[in-house]
Amino acid sequence: MVLLDTLLFTEIVNTVYNWVWSPVLVGLCLLSAFYYTFRTRFVQLRRIGDMCRMLFSTDKSQETGVTSFQAFSMALSGRVGTGNIVGVATAIGFGGPGAIV
Repeated sequence: MVLLDTLLFTEIVNTVYNWVWSPVLVGLCLLSAFYYTFRTRFVQLRRIGDMCRMLFSTDKSQETGVTSFQAFSMALSGRVGTGNIVGVATAIGFGGPGAIV
């Protein structure tokens, strides 16, 4: 009975997996990207100059806090650093200490 339940559960999970990770998902992602690009009137292209200017500008009126570039660097390092830590831990978990060398 347990084997039958396990096989049924495995079949259900595989069906959901195959449905979610199908070309339909790629199409949905592309359609939503085009929709929001046209809906916002290409804001990612129109405002790229403003984004770069604000990223590297300094506001001397603020005495405390972080600049835009510092905030960007902290956010980026948090994402990259976490990925590196998880990657090393996964490599050690699957391949042992020899996987790092």
